[in-house]
Amino acid sequence: MAKTCAELFSTIDCTIIGNPDEMIEGIAYRSDKVQPGDVFFCIVGKVTDGHSYAQDAINRGAKVLVVERKLYLADATDVTEVVVSDSRKAMALAAAAFNDEPSTKFSLVGITGTNGKTTTTYLVNHILSHAGAKTGIIGTVGVIVDGTHEKTSNTTPESCDLQALFGRMVQANRSVVAMEVSSHALDLQRVWGSHFAVTAFTNLTQDHLDYHHTFEEYFEAKALLFGEGYPAKRVICIDDKWGKELLKRCSKAGDSIITTGFEKSAQIHPEEVEYFQTHTRIKLYACGSSYEFEYPMVGKFNVSNMMTAFGIALSLGVKPHTIIASFKDRVMVPGRLQRVHTEHDGGISVYVDYAHTPDALEKALGAVMAVGDQKTIVVFGCGGDRDATKRPLMGKAALAADYAIVTSDNPRSEDPLTIIKHIVAGMEEGKGRYEVEPDRRSAIARAIAVAQPGDSILLAGKGHEDYQLVAGKVLSFDDALVAAEELEKAFGE
Repeated sequence: MAKTCAELFSTIDCTIIGNPDEMIEGIAYRSDKVQPGDVFFCIVGKVTDGHSYAQDAINRGAKVLVVERKLYLADATDVTEVVVSDSRKAMALAAAAFNDEPSTKFSLVGITGTNGKTTTTYLVNHILSHAGAKTGIIGTVGVIVDGTHEKTSNTTPESCDLQALFGRMVQANRSVVAMEVSSHALDLQRVWGSHFAVTAFTNLTQDHLDYHHTFEEYFEAKALLFGEGYPAKRVICIDDKWGKELLKRCSKAGDSIITTGFEKSAQIHPEEVEYFQTHTRIKLYACGSSYEFEYPMVGKFNVSNMMTAFGIALSLGVKPHTIIASFKDRVMVPGRLQRVHTEHDGGISVYVDYAHTPDALEKALGAVMAVGDQKTIVVFGCGGDRDATKRPLMGKAALAADYAIVTSDNPRSEDPLTIIKHIVAGMEEGKGRYEVEPDRRSAIARAIAVAQPGDSILLAGKGHEDYQLVAGKVLSFDDALVAAEELEKAFGE
């Protein structure tokens, strides 16, 4: 896989100062991860500038530096410098080239939006597997390659890690890879140079405004995946104004588009829907025909996710009846409206969901309340060092439940009580219908204690996560496991 400097940068606009025949054995963007023979990319970040770490990279064995400005280092007379205008884009393109353009060797599906990315990714994987394709997943819950699940630190990995992962997908003979594409990844060029077969949009609601600052900036980051830099077939949910704007742009560009949504103008939309505790029955209009079927998922938001996955599968050439047949089997999505099963539950239904935005919390509560006959209790918090403006909105959304318990999520470096104070500021209309318990295990136990047989409890915010981030420490904590333990403690013999 090793390539000369000239080979690796042959398609990238750059100036090579030094030896174009220098062999490159690997790609690095962190100086402390450099191995002898690596090319080191001096990434200009939001906080730090990689040019400051160039000497450390050289000391660790880097013979080639990729820079945005010529460096003059005393101990770098034999080091080759590649000068580019954008080191992030250059790294993404070089990583793709280093791995022999792996995303051209399978059908890559990119799914973006605020909510629903993970579930839609799993649905696409499920449908295509049923259709006989060998599939892979990349996203928030982790990576699945050849049936093996691996954790990742980012929803969408850094470009050089991502392209190496694509290379592994090729080696494992994957023919379809479904990937969540975050707004951060798009803004930071992590998927630049990737070749998509289909890109899909789910929705846009408040999140990550600590990073993007405004809704408009957040949308424009998402919209990059539907621009000329990423040509592909498009699947767009048009239930919000942002989806309609994307449709307008993609139509003007002459893209192949399938629209989804609850609006009758969408090419895929429900004509009739019935919600049950274990499944949903639907009459679905899809691109000119109607289909009646059931599938083992609950909630209105999962109708949206199903329709987006349906559109993606159609775009990949899967027949409607094959898609529908795949829905006979349950799709297990970790931490997405996941039912907690235990021998003793006192007649209480406990669900775990990753809902960590106001819109997602509202939809998750709506799904639970639609299938439950008694009252619904929600346990939730907000993450620290993240968008603080959504905290009171989360509090207000939680009031859709009959009773709410405000607790800690991942406070990170912030004081949990300060975060809770921000949340409670949005709950003035619900006095007497909520309480505060900062300790998350105690909050879960409290919810179980106040619940009656037939009631439902939603544990929101952490979903698949099996940890809490508190004051720089990673503490073991799994909502589903803790809930099962507390149920057994309350109702077991």
